[in-house]
Amino acid sequence: MASKHRPDDQVTRARDLVAGSVRTVVLTGAGISTESGIPDFRGPDGLWTKDPEAEKLATLADYLADPSVRIRAWRQRLDSPTWSARPNAGHRALVDLERRGTLDTLVTQNVDGLHIAAGHDPALVIEIHGTMRDTICLRCGDRRPMGETLRRVRAGEQDPECRTAAADGPCGGTLKSATISFGQSLVAEDLARAESAARHCDLLLAVGSSLSVYPAAGLVPLAAHHGAPIVIVNGEATDYDDMAEAVVRQPIGEALQRIVG
Repeated sequence: MASKHRPDDQVTRARDLVAGSVRTVVLTGAGISTESGIPDFRGPDGLWTKDPEAEKLATLADYLADPSVRIRAWRQRLDSPTWSARPNAGHRALVDLERRGTLDTLVTQNVDGLHIAAGHDPALVIEIHGTMRDTICLRCGDRRPMGETLRRVRAGEQDPECRTAAADGPCGGTLKSATISFGQSLVAEDLARAESAARHCDLLLAVGSSLSVYPAAGLVPLAAHHGAPIVIVNGEATDYDDMAEAVVRQPIGEALQRIVG
């Protein structure tokens, strides 16, 4: 398996594996977006590392039970660096992989929408943890662009409720981003599609993920079990490094350009 002592050899091995693949599945995590100015969650400078209380904003039970958590969440959404972020070299390298015709599926744990903004065919992208670019009502299921609700927050609503018409007036349900919070199940169809892709790929490339959040992280051993080599590109060690044919610990944008180019 991968040696951790020869970084250039690891890049070469990763590049050879990508070049030889005709059915690559890519799994991305927060690390691919840090070069776009979006901080990750669990890294040394991650949002939850610096402020463990912030994890409550992504925990459904806390979000539903505590208005102060929702108010803080809406302020955070309003000020999110996502709205000004642009795809970086890593995102663009994966688009090049799609244009080559060998990208089967891109599964992302990110909710920032930058893969699609970079130019991927949305049909190839599974946003396994949802997207922060929409809101959803937890009562009636109404879904709409996030910008509509953020305009209400800017106008003074601290904890906006759903305004969708119901039989007896506005719905009044709790709104949140259309992301998968802790305590929520993944969309079953998305998970089934991701697992099928992992079972049938001939290479799994994991990028910028700690590979510690399940079931998404489980795609790595699933692909390996079905014979696909694993390439991991990440700034920190992961629990699956010993399973990988190549482990690359270099800046992600630069590394992906070298691996895919």
